[in-house]
Amino acid sequence: MPDDTPTTDEVWRQLTHLVMDTRDSWKRAVVERTGMPFSRIRVLRRLLPGPLTAKQLAQAAAMDAPATTVVVNDLEERGLVIREIDPTNRRCKLISLTRAGQEVVAEALATPDPAPAELAALTPDDLRTLHEILRKLEH
Repeated sequence: MPDDTPTTDEVWRQLTHLVMDTRDSWKRAVVERTGMPFSRIRVLRRLLPGPLTAKQLAQAAAMDAPATTVVVNDLEERGLVIREIDPTNRRCKLISLTRAGQEVVAEALATPDPAPAELAALTPDDLRTLHEILRKLEH
């Protein structure tokens, strides 16, 4: 391996740095557009694929159980989620999006999210190369 070849961890740090450090303006725009803290939007997005138990939701949103309960209570009061008894395990409740919750997520995801200047500055050839590499990484 040549000395100038970066490690996968170095490349990962670069990718996450680029994404994480350029998302603040988009997050602020989502908050302004929806009138809700971004943490609530994050939880709602986790419910898009379908209902989850509180434990599953906490894991998906990287939150602890008490914080998840507070968020779900707030979202339920807003009419954005509902809790229903899990038909496969009556001791558990499933949390799912309401129609209003789906609309809030759609509104959040419709918030313009332009590419950061660093990406916009790439040449067409570099963009094609990056696009091809990222497609290889998709699941």
